[in-house]
Amino acid sequence: MEYIIHSNQIRKYAPVLKAGDRVILSGEVYTSRDAAHKRIVDALDNGEKLPYDLKDAVIYYAGPTPAPKHLSVGSCGPTTSGRMDVFSPRLLDEGVAAMIGKGERNDAVCESIIKNKAVYLCAVGGAGALASKCIAKCDVIAYDDLGCESVKKLIFDSFPLTVAIDCSGGNIFKR
Repeated sequence: MEYIIHSNQIRKYAPVLKAGDRVILSGEVYTSRDAAHKRIVDALDNGEKLPYDLKDAVIYYAGPTPAPKHLSVGSCGPTTSGRMDVFSPRLLDEGVAAMIGKGERNDAVCESIIKNKAVYLCAVGGAGALASKCIAKCDVIAYDDLGCESVKKLIFDSFPLTVAIDCSGGNIFKR
């Protein structure tokens, strides 16, 4: 199946999405990679203000390159999701609705996706320049000192994705 979904509706759609379904996603998405994930978890542990509300958030594991004059962002392909596995169950427990990246996830993340009725979506790796054409806006919102790994708020415009792990336990990597 193919679904056209706004990011603020991903939680509502999660129960009907199945591994292998295509999703065309628009709306707010936040980038976070290893270093930003560590800072976010440290902020949670210390009761500090977070760079964005985790409830129903969609996180894209990406580190966009600087934007050329004709685009809002440079190359913006997914990074390997497994690098965030140590942090993901905690963020899912805090309300994250979806994660976007590439590659398999460990058992703890898969269990947390099911427990929290979330979804893991895969973007095509190696096509960052093409992906950037589906991003209408990019603003750094936290951890600017991390450069390309800073937390950014992106506005997706019809970004193509595949459901990799659904909230029923379907998993394209374990077929």
